[in-house]
This record gives sequence, structure tokens and C-alpha cells, in this order.
Amino acid sequence: MDFKTSVRFGLLAATLALTAGTALADGVEKAAAPAAAPAKPDLQITGNVAGTTNYVFRGFSQSAQNPAVQGGIDVTYKLFYAGLWASTIDFGRDGGTPNSAGRDIAHREVDYYFGIKPVLGPVTFDAGMIAYTYPGALDGNGATVFKNLDYYEFKLGASVTPWKDATAGLTAFYSPGYTNGTGAVTTIEGAMSQTLGKIGPMVPTLGGTLGYQTGDSTRYRQLIANFASDNYMYWNAGVTLGFGDNFSLDLRYWDTNLKDNNTVGGGSANFCTGATFRCDERFVATAKVTF
Repeated sequence: MDFKTSVRFGLLAATLALTAGTALADGVEKAAAPAAAPAKPDLQITGNVAGTTNYVFRGFSQSAQNPAVQGGIDVTYKLFYAGLWASTIDFGRDGGTPNSAGRDIAHREVDYYFGIKPVLGPVTFDAGMIAYTYPGALDGNGATVFKNLDYYEFKLGASVTPWKDATAGLTAFYSPGYTNGTGAVTTIEGAMSQTLGKIGPMVPTLGGTLGYQTGDSTRYRQLIANFASDNYMYWNAGVTLGFGDNFSLDLRYWDTNLKDNNTVGGGSANFCTGATFRCDERFVATAKVTF
């Protein structure tokens, strides 16, 4: 087993390892105990609509640094869940063959997911699958750069509550055929959040994510890591302001360790600051309504 494979298995193992008042006889009453929260129904269906200044996925802008409209629906039944989520995107225009030159590469993303969230002691596990699709995309049909954009990932994660109103988790994703023909890819994400006390009409939650992704193919190194290596890291930190049960405003900083002027092996000098798929530092604001 080579070093890189050992690292992957070690990270996956770490993921798994985380993984009314009462009357007294003398007539004096005790203070009423807090009423128990009503039990949630086994079947729940929720929806959401959001607007963001920039759709960022694992450090890369998916909307060419422009605003995006997003929305989804989630269904849960006991420990099972499934859902659908969609967003507007901008992958730029193809500059190749006469049949495709100047045409939009892709302008919408639709994701489908399902899984289970069993609880074992203090640990909540999350095992599932996500399918990322790009309906109407110009990929593999005369486009010079883009191969099949659709792909799927398996997911395995675990989270705990280390102290009051805090959540810490680690999740591993594996795709046997990542987007744009870039081969097998493994992604590891760690996340931490802390909900603070109510401030006026809002409840702030501080949170951040640190991610690491690695792939095996030359095409992955070319298109994802700009020839720098077969991996990269990304991170974000920010605050989510909750207003009641249905509205939130998220303010977040994103960045990666990928940089411009990386010409090793033919990398692009404006890899992270070009017109599309930017991966430099940026601030993102997202307003979301849940119903």
C-alpha cells in the first residue's frame, strides 16, 4: 500500500472513529418543570429558496463570481432522508469546434441525494450518495474542453456535540469518476459550528469548514489543481444569522491553497483569477428562506 492510499484509509478511519407544577403534602408547590418539546413527526418535508452573491463549491466559484438563485426540497422519515437541490451556474463558453464555439457550457445544476443518519451514543453518522447533474450541458458532444460533467459521490460522516450548542464533524466523499472526466477523487471535510445566544431578533452561529481533495489522473492535476500536484485544500469561515425559524443570512469567507502564476507543467498564469472557476479568496453572502 503506497503512502497516498495509506493517508486515504487513515482519514476514512478517523471519520468512523469520531466520529405542570407538582404539589407537596404541606400545600407548597414546586416551580413547574419546563414543558417537554413536542415530538417531531416521523415524516417531514421541508423546502428552501436562496439567493447568493457567488455559488462556491469546495473553493471554486460555480457562477463565474456572479449571483446565483438556488432552492431545494428535503424529505426525512425517521433515520432516512432524500432530497433535491438546484442552482443557476455559469461555466463560461466553449471556444473550440465550429459546432460548439461560443455556446454556454452549462447554466444549471441539479443534485439528488439520499442516505441514513443513525445515532449511536453521542455520535450521529451520515451515510449516503449524491448525484450531481448538469441538464443541457455542452459536454462530450463536440466541446473541446468539457467531458461528461455529471458524476456521483458516496458519503460517510460522523458528528458530535462536544459541548452545548456546538457541533463538530468529519465527512469523507468518494467519486469513482469525478466531474469532467477527472477520474477517481477523494474529498475529506471537517466542520465546526457554535450557536451563540440570541442578540435582538437574531441568533448567530459561527462556523467553518476545512477540506482536502485528492485525485489520481493527469486530467485532475491539469483541471483541478493547475498542475501543482494531485491535491489541494480549501476552507471557509463565517457567521449565519438566524431570524426566527424560516430566514437566515450567511456571511462567509472562502479561500484555497491554489494560486496564480503556477506554470509548472503548463499551468495557467491566471488559474484562480480568470473569468470562470475562480478559486482565490472572496466573501459570499447568502440569504435563505426555509418553509
